[in-house]
Amino acid sequence: MNLENLPFSQSCENNKQPILDRLTELLAASRHVLEIAGGTGQHAEFFATELPHLRWQSSDIPTNVTTLNRRLDAASLGNLPTAMVLDVNQKEWLLGTWKTDYDAQQGVQNQQALSLLERASHHAKAALIAEKAGEFDAVFSANSLHIMSAGSVTNFFLGAGKLLKLDDKLIVYGPFNYGGEFTSSSNAKFDQWLKQRNPQSGIRDFESVTSIADVAGFDLQSDNEMPANNRLLVWTKRASD
Repeated sequence: MNLENLPFSQSCENNKQPILDRLTELLAASRHVLEIAGGTGQHAEFFATELPHLRWQSSDIPTNVTTLNRRLDAASLGNLPTAMVLDVNQKEWLLGTWKTDYDAQQGVQNQQALSLLERASHHAKAALIAEKAGEFDAVFSANSLHIMSAGSVTNFFLGAGKLLKLDDKLIVYGPFNYGGEFTSSSNAKFDQWLKQRNPQSGIRDFESVTSIADVAGFDLQSDNEMPANNRLLVWTKRASD
């Protein structure tokens, strides 16, 4: 495969090393990371290469997975499996059954159209995938919350709360507002550009995101300043009430 034809983002190229510098310590005891909204796959390839103790499972919405997998397949790393379909608005994600639901993983829309034999086959494949993957002990996502709608941001945290267990980490990278204010003029311009593309997108308020995470069962562990007016927010899953 011609590497020049792989999906590429300059911002991913710029921020991957600063993010890695943080993840190296944060994920030292982790073994299986679910990346949500893998995008071009540059993060997945880089982190899987630099953190070989991790199994890095990337994912994205159905329309983006094929492009994402072009880079992952080219990387051919033993700890970087094929990306899975994941839309945080899927009911399976919200119910905590996404990991064992083959139709949800593959983006199958009409399960009722499947025969009993096909359903049984999908169920068996889901069970095999879940067994091979093991349990996720961390979730990572970069530059995704400002692309999603506000409702999808809520679903992102609620589903992660179903997936992760006590003391597991949820790590999110991207720009955030504080006290309802932009942290830089460049972030304000970026927010305007986002809303021109999609009125439902936009830079999220730190306080709102943290409140949603709290409802989903997460405690904020750290708020880390990153280059280019970005943050790396780290939560840990607390014990269920």
